[in-house]
Amino acid sequence: MNIEPLAGHPTCWHRAGQGARAALMVHCSLAHSGAWRGLEKRLSDQFTMLAFDLPGHGRSADWDGAGDFQDASVQIAEALLDRETSGPVDLIGHSYGGTIALRLAQRAPKRVRSLTMFEPVLFAAARDHPAYAENAAYMNGPFADAMRSGDRMEAARLFNVMWGRDAAWQALPQSLREDMARRIHLIPAGKPVTHDDIHDQIAPGALERVELPVLLMEGARSPALVGAVHDVLEARLPNVQRHVIGGAGHMAPITHPAEVGDAILAFLRQTAPTRP
Repeated sequence: MNIEPLAGHPTCWHRAGQGARAALMVHCSLAHSGAWRGLEKRLSDQFTMLAFDLPGHGRSADWDGAGDFQDASVQIAEALLDRETSGPVDLIGHSYGGTIALRLAQRAPKRVRSLTMFEPVLFAAARDHPAYAENAAYMNGPFADAMRSGDRMEAARLFNVMWGRDAAWQALPQSLREDMARRIHLIPAGKPVTHDDIHDQIAPGALERVELPVLLMEGARSPALVGAVHDVLEARLPNVQRHVIGGAGHMAPITHPAEVGDAILAFLRQTAPTRP
């Protein structure tokens, strides 16, 4: 594990696996690169994987709040790829990390061999769906109220419950709940991407130009908004497969790494022959 400046930001990153294919993995909000441990184990024979802690996450330096959070994350990812890889890579992104992986593919498609996104939170794609209005009301109501009052633990609980169940929050160790509460301000920092599409990732023609193979994955128990977003992405991406992980929710890359890993390997066997 290394901590060093990438794009001017002190960043923690690591390498795993010994496979012929190079991959970059981008974790979800409030997690860190260690969340990929189970999936790395599953993919280690096929991939040499890079993973880093997003700004303000894990052991990376705090985000200074300057500019756009996704911009900062993308620049770090590109700096890591520039230094540690020499050819096309497979991108794997979870949740907010999926929006980053997609943007990397949109910015430099020639350096990307395939794109796997597990529930990318591009909610703006489903603005016309009732689930979007429900999500916005929740985030602008109870969640925003907790943030304004300074109750970071309650804000973290509300965010966690939205993506799972209250019982799942109660089952988390207190140390993990406290860690999520410390970082909860990074959730509103993602809103310009998730709800406002500040970088036009879903603008007319933007998805249609992503011609490389895309695997879109979701949990069978995930919120309705996930399916609504995926319906739009599936309709617009020209070379996409969609896969549902039975019995899983939004955190399937952590809770169901074997199933997620097997789906990725099957997707790559079908779409992109292994190249050195």
